[in-house]
Amino acid sequence: MFFDILLAIIIGCCAGIVTGLIPGVHINLVSLILVSISGYFLGFTNGLVLGIFIIAMAVTHTFLDIIPSVFLGAPDSDTALAVLPGHRMLLEGRGYDAVKLTVIGSFFCLISVIILIFILIPVVPPVYNFISPWIGWILIAVVSYMILKEQGKQKKFYSLFVFFLSGVLGIIVLNIPNLPQPLFPMLSGLFGISILLTSLSSKVKIPKQIISKKLDIKGMDILKSVGAGTFSGSLTALFPGLGAAQAAIIGMQLIGKKAGDYAFMILIGGVNTVNFIFSLVTLYTLNKARNGAVVALAEILKNINLSYLIVFLAVVLIVGGIAAFLALNITKIFSKFITKINYQAVCISIIALISILVACFSGLFGFFVLCVSTAIGLIPSLVGVKKSLAMGCLLLPVILYFI
Repeated sequence: MFFDILLAIIIGCCAGIVTGLIPGVHINLVSLILVSISGYFLGFTNGLVLGIFIIAMAVTHTFLDIIPSVFLGAPDSDTALAVLPGHRMLLEGRGYDAVKLTVIGSFFCLISVIILIFILIPVVPPVYNFISPWIGWILIAVVSYMILKEQGKQKKFYSLFVFFLSGVLGIIVLNIPNLPQPLFPMLSGLFGISILLTSLSSKVKIPKQIISKKLDIKGMDILKSVGAGTFSGSLTALFPGLGAAQAAIIGMQLIGKKAGDYAFMILIGGVNTVNFIFSLVTLYTLNKARNGAVVALAEILKNINLSYLIVFLAVVLIVGGIAAFLALNITKIFSKFITKINYQAVCISIIALISILVACFSGLFGFFVLCVSTAIGLIPSLVGVKKSLAMGCLLLPVILYFI
């Protein structure tokens, strides 16, 4: 049994490397494939081992999926907002620091949520029942605050315009029947290809990347970001429709603008990891699965008891250490080679790769969504407002869902 668990952890980490580094290949896809063929594997192993594989893959993915977002501008739904400061840091020669900060966020938020988890288990059901009626209004307050922070009436108007335009796009895309992987083309256009096209038009040259050993960030900023990441990341597991991106926007308001890019990258890493770990708690306490990987886990095991939860949390802790090591060392490789290649050629290649993957996963209509999303994604840069407002594509549908 010990050998089976060890093998599941190793193979799960390897699968997490693949899903984390290749845009468009998500853990949800691999998890659902595993469910469809689980009958074969259950012939010579058990559901616990398959569950450990899913958890190892998912945790590794949350540590590594930031790398293509920062270095290639190819985000998934969990790291879309990280492209903004992450790409800026890459252009300053600090791409490694950007990933390192998210690893700090992921690892320390992982530790904090595991420490708190057994305190939180009894309070999750009453908290869920209390906050649920108010979540839509909370999100309206967050969005209003983001828009009102813009300087001048013109920028406030453009901010509102970008939010509602992307929100209408999100409502349409998420309600298109039989469109596979709708988030992939929409977010790739809004936050991926639009940034790559901006880089191409300005003829960006990637400077030599610095592999720094120390980060110039205050301990209090790290603590605030980890706390905000743990809190807002847990909300995504509690409430349907909320994702890591929406949680990051809530977390941004908690840490404040003065905290800067470093604190924001820590927050992004933390939210992404907490989102998955806390989903295990909601599955145990509320019997509700909030993402594809946890849905697969529930399908295979049928029932999660306390013993399973303790084993899974131990696996999370072990894999978190492995994933942190993998993320930092793989990033060093990316940092070394990103300056030796023609970045314009890389941008064109990534645009082509994303377009092909969208056509494969989402069909021709998905490609049309990609084109429309890219056009909308260019607007914030042209009018000079925050690109994070384009997260209206997910926030507006969630707000309407809750109210």
